[in-house]
Amino acid sequence: MNYQDLKPIQMDIKVLGTGCAKCKSLEKAISKAVEKTGVNAIVTKVEDIVEIMQFGVMTTPALVVNGKIVVKGVVPSVDELSKLITK
Repeated sequence: MNYQDLKPIQMDIKVLGTGCAKCKSLEKAISKAVEKTGVNAIVTKVEDIVEIMQFGVMTTPALVVNGKIVVKGVVPSVDELSKLITK
């Protein structure tokens, strides 16, 4: 097996929100945190209310990392988000 052909593990980050100002702020902040830390991640925005409700989230914005809700109802700083995605 050639280990150079293996893809690095990629983090799945979802920003849950219907498009409000806080939701957009969280999306920008997590993108900056990913860039700052160099974490291999895909950041996606989920605006569909039905999909958001499937996560059990009633307060947006929310942040889901690898299927686990790590933030809801607030917009942490870029530094706080950096710590969340590197621990």
